[in-house]
Amino acid sequence: MTTAPAATPTCVLDAKASLGECPVWSAAEQALYWIDINAPALHRFDPSTGNDHAMPMPSSIGAVALRARGGFVLALRDGIHVADADGRLERKVADAPYDPHHHRFNDGRCDRHGRFLVGTMNEARDGASAALYRLDPDYSLTRLADGITISNGLSFSPDGRTLYHADTPARTVRAYDYDGTTGNISRARVFAQWSGEDERPDGAAVDSAGHYWVAFYRGGRIAQLSPAGDRVRMHPLPALCPTMPAFGGPDLRTVYVTSARQQRDAEELARLPLSGGIFTMRVDIPGLPEPLFEG
Repeated sequence: MTTAPAATPTCVLDAKASLGECPVWSAAEQALYWIDINAPALHRFDPSTGNDHAMPMPSSIGAVALRARGGFVLALRDGIHVADADGRLERKVADAPYDPHHHRFNDGRCDRHGRFLVGTMNEARDGASAALYRLDPDYSLTRLADGITISNGLSFSPDGRTLYHADTPARTVRAYDYDGTTGNISRARVFAQWSGEDERPDGAAVDSAGHYWVAFYRGGRIAQLSPAGDRVRMHPLPALCPTMPAFGGPDLRTVYVTSARQQRDAEELARLPLSGGIFTMRVDIPGLPEPLFEG
């Protein structure tokens, strides 16, 4: 592990989100989109003004990505929808591939060829019945992997040829070879694995040097791993439940981190009152532009 100091976090939005997640930086707008799964709503945060605009959703929203033609692709409990730039749902493009009484979508992002990858989660956490899916621009939905309890940590290496994917309760991040031509995965292997109660990998992002940044839910920190899976450094946060980092800002050297305050007790919230907020950290290595969905 490097001896370089951890980045210093600042709360830029005291959102008090129940389950803040899936921050996505829009380079065109210089704005951050993020979701509160439980509210449920899609949000647009403008760092230049501090204004945060909420766009309510009709059911739990598990992931969002920007569309090349404008607007969004949204993974809601009942299926995957496309929406306009104001967050108004235009149509459902794929039904939910699960029973929505006990499963929902969780964590997603686009590959560099305009496909949307999104996982699911078993809300009861009583079995590995969730999966990872790929939504192509023609809206066909393909299962890529199963045997998962909570799908998380989706990110790609800088060249797009490696896909990272976490199963939170298993405390494991796997790497796959990713075929950009077909969108298929192969050669699964363990990239990183932990055993501690406070080492639960949640959402993740990869920087331009190939470091994998992953939030430790209930761990109060972001782990920065090398392309080989070795720990580079830990970045503590003033919230026990960070959920996902994203690179943003004009130079992509500002890391935005969403967090949660759901199911936290009064003592913890008194000690960590910014839980559920959005934090930023300035870093030396820039991130990568977020790909857009071509559907």
